[in-house]
Amino acid sequence: MELLTNLYLLLSFAMCRGQRSSCDRCDPRLACDCSHAGYTLVPTVTDRALTLDLSFNDIAVVTGGDLTGHEKLRILILHRNRLSEIHPSAFDSLWSLEQLDLSDNQLTAINRRWFSKLGALQELNLLHNPYSCLGSRPVLQRLRRLKRLMFGGPALEELRRRDLSGVSQLEELTVQANNLRRYESGALADVWPLGRVTLSLHGPFLTNIALASDVIGDVSYPETPIILKDLHLNQSVQPFREMARRRVRRITFCNLSVSDKGIVDFLEAVDGEPITSLFMDGVTLIGEGRWEKARLTDHKNIDEFFLRNVVVLNVFQFSSLLQLGFLLQYPRKVSIINSQVFVMPCATTHLLLNLQYLDLSDNLLTDLTLTETLCNGDGTLKDLRVLNVSGNALKSLSTVSRLVTNLSKLTHLDVSRNGFISMPGGCSWPSTLRYLNISWAKLTTISPCLPETLEVLDLSNNDLKAFFLILPSLRELHLSGNKILSLPPGWMFPNLQTLTIQSNTLNMFTRSDLQAYRRLQDLWAGQNKFVCSCDFVYFLQSAIKGGEDVHLSDGEDAYVCDSPLYLRGEPAGRVRLSVVVCRRVLFVSVSCVVALIIGILVCVLLWRLHAFWYLRMMWAWLKAKRSSRRRQRREELLSYDAFVSYSERDASWVENVLVPELEEPRENDGDSLNPRPLTLCLHKRDFLPGHWIVDNIMSAMERSRRTVFILSENFVQSEWCRYELDFSHFQLFDGETGSNAAILILLEPLSKDDIPKRFCKLRKLMSSTTYLEWPREEERSGEFWRKVRNALRDEEEEEEEG
Repeated sequence: MELLTNLYLLLSFAMCRGQRSSCDRCDPRLACDCSHAGYTLVPTVTDRALTLDLSFNDIAVVTGGDLTGHEKLRILILHRNRLSEIHPSAFDSLWSLEQLDLSDNQLTAINRRWFSKLGALQELNLLHNPYSCLGSRPVLQRLRRLKRLMFGGPALEELRRRDLSGVSQLEELTVQANNLRRYESGALADVWPLGRVTLSLHGPFLTNIALASDVIGDVSYPETPIILKDLHLNQSVQPFREMARRRVRRITFCNLSVSDKGIVDFLEAVDGEPITSLFMDGVTLIGEGRWEKARLTDHKNIDEFFLRNVVVLNVFQFSSLLQLGFLLQYPRKVSIINSQVFVMPCATTHLLLNLQYLDLSDNLLTDLTLTETLCNGDGTLKDLRVLNVSGNALKSLSTVSRLVTNLSKLTHLDVSRNGFISMPGGCSWPSTLRYLNISWAKLTTISPCLPETLEVLDLSNNDLKAFFLILPSLRELHLSGNKILSLPPGWMFPNLQTLTIQSNTLNMFTRSDLQAYRRLQDLWAGQNKFVCSCDFVYFLQSAIKGGEDVHLSDGEDAYVCDSPLYLRGEPAGRVRLSVVVCRRVLFVSVSCVVALIIGILVCVLLWRLHAFWYLRMMWAWLKAKRSSRRRQRREELLSYDAFVSYSERDASWVENVLVPELEEPRENDGDSLNPRPLTLCLHKRDFLPGHWIVDNIMSAMERSRRTVFILSENFVQSEWCRYELDFSHFQLFDGETGSNAAILILLEPLSKDDIPKRFCKLRKLMSSTTYLEWPREEERSGEFWRKVRNALRDEEEEEEEG
């Protein structure tokens, strides 16, 4: 049969291997949550995973290779799948596995080979599977480190002596055996020491009391708490006599149906035994409350009664608890939780002679019925130290304070989840009160009603907008879930060590706010709507890194920005703000200074490069270019035949040679007409005094038909000559000034390559314009001057023809 199973699994694996999905839902702690994902096969996950949760899927088979390579895996959860087959070697590679959950599946048999390599396993859950026994051979023999074992289900029918062989000690054992039919005495007895034991023995208690007694007897030890689930305590109480014989001290009943007679029988069965704690959770009580038969039993060792979720059928037929005086006089702790208690008569309260702890939470008490329960505050419960009346229908805090003021040993009072709307101006409290819980009420303000002796105060989940009250002894203050805008002043709480103020309307807090708390160690202030200003972000990041005395206990992810809008939703601890945002004044000041310095440098540079001259020159040219009557105005403005551009170092030649030759009348040189003297514009002679030299240059060139450039080494080295050349270049490309506006005269031999590259316009002119060279031979000078005059007159003739 096993061979066929293995073949089936191998075939299934071969067919489905290529169809496995992947799961990438792993957090930074390498815990992979692949639950509720509809997987039918074990998905592939990173081999670095420490936790793998595959619960609530549809996985039916785990093959031999599904978990290969997961040597680091510590927790594997396969709860609530459809597992019916697991390959014998499926878990062989999980050497580090500490927790394995196979509960709520369809495993009909437990194979010991599953656990043969799981030497590190500490917790194994096999609950709610349809196997009838744990196997023909011991299945847990190699699990030497096992601490928590849960097994059983609706089909478990047999437990044999060697089933738990190899398991020597457990912290927790849970056995679900509601349909157990055969139990070999001693099957659970070898496990010792044994911590908490949970047994579900509904069927055996109904049909086989001896079997139930054997099971309970094998796990009953004085220090082992026993939890019995799903019982009808109306049959024989023989199993409890076995427990009493083993001197069990703590017994818990869960989901219990019991009559008053059943309780009496139980009390008689454990008469005189050292039971110290009796817990009942989920109790349905029937009968009329007749306890007379148990009045002579001895239960002076009982220290604690715990009742929760109790339902009394026919409660109006139920007699008073006064007849239980023999039982109520001993316990120091009594809890009756969520049991629809609306009053405990004062006469019953008087029976609780040794009571130190009373929990009546989640019931139906009102101010009036609490007054009856506490005997109108006469101090009946003189030893009471802890009182919990949370989750009732109380409305008056002043009534509560009056009722407890005479409880001279009361240290803890919990009145949370009640209907308090306001707080009176003054209250009377016992001087011993140290802990007060008024959370989940509807308080909007606080008052000096709160006692100064408090060390722990919980006002969470109210409607408080501020907290101003001096409490010198306070060590813990809990204000989460209110509408508080800022931290309470620290000087009011000189001994405060812990402050929780989560989920308020807190915008920010500063280092000085926290320094006001002289002894504050732990702060819980997350889940607020923080304004992530620069100061707040820098301070918070410093606190996260441990740079502050106060520890942010709820972690950096709890501090999330709400504004500015572009940071909304970002953890404040990981926000990076720029200098522009955080040092705006400094940034603007530095920027202005830098801009001013750059502006000054640029202006100096432009001044040195005479850029302003170029701009003015361009502006003048553009204005002239756009004018529709420019040519007419130009004709009217023309005053000179030529503007002579030359270097100051060449002034001697210009003044002594060029000017006399062109401006003075000449004798007839053979031409039919005596040449007319020309009018030249020279900067020394014709520039207007008091005007900017640039304006003079532009005006002179505008008023001249031609521009004559006297080229020489001196010209090339003159910046002003360059400006004159640039403006002439504009005129050259202006269609209305003609293409021969510039005349070049080389005073000395000068090639284009000798001209610096910065005189780009001059180099271009020399490439595109014919130039005249001043002859070295005197006999050729006449021809030179004739060419100059002809060049200057050509434009005049063209204009006259036009």
